[in-house]
Amino acid sequence: MGLDISLVFFFILGVVMGSFYNVVIYRVPQGKSFAYPSSSCPSCGRRLRPFELIPVISYVVQRGRCKGCKCKISWQYPVVELLTGLGFAYLGWHAATWGQLATELTLFSLLLVLGFIDGRHMLLPDLFTIPGVILGFLFAVMGWSIPWLDSLLGLALGCVVALVMSLIFRGGMGMGDMKLLAMIGSFLGPWHTLLTLFWASVLGSVFGIVFLYVTKRDHKTPIPFGPFLALGAFIIMLWLG
Repeated sequence: MGLDISLVFFFILGVVMGSFYNVVIYRVPQGKSFAYPSSSCPSCGRRLRPFELIPVISYVVQRGRCKGCKCKISWQYPVVELLTGLGFAYLGWHAATWGQLATELTLFSLLLVLGFIDGRHMLLPDLFTIPGVILGFLFAVMGWSIPWLDSLLGLALGCVVALVMSLIFRGGMGMGDMKLLAMIGSFLGPWHTLLTLFWASVLGSVFGIVFLYVTKRDHKTPIPFGPFLALGAFIIMLWLG
């Protein structure tokens, strides 16, 4: 039985948070503050007005272009907003307790932000992975998720497995991937961390084959693994739910 709060509320909350996550995804890799200055067009630098900041709707009304310079706005913005809205709505619907809801919304948000940052910049910032590890373990200690020992074993296993794979498949996984897998382990535990890695490997391999075939690029072309770890972890979240 889900919490007695409407799906509409969680969806609206999600798209609003998704708008904020877009700012984070864009600014953090550049070393910029995601709190200041206010939102502006990446192309012309014009400060955006309130009616240009309505999640999803503004993008549709403006036909995906800046009202000032007419440059195209990245598809990422409405996609992140919609994904966050749908994710929040689903998690709000199926969570049995407030502790479970807080835990799952936190993990989902971290996975979404880190997945998109790594997909665009080949970067998994410590700003999110390290606090994520701590939060995952803290939620477990508070009794909101898995037993704290499983959380501890999960984060340790995530570190060890990622480190071993980086040594065996040189260049396949980096330190950022190791910290992300440790974060996932702190939330999901050891067994589900291995399942996450399995699904991430399958999805990453399929995508890599298709991507290299379509683009005709060399097999040495680097492909970020973070988005597939994030997607794999979310699949496990859905399975557990």
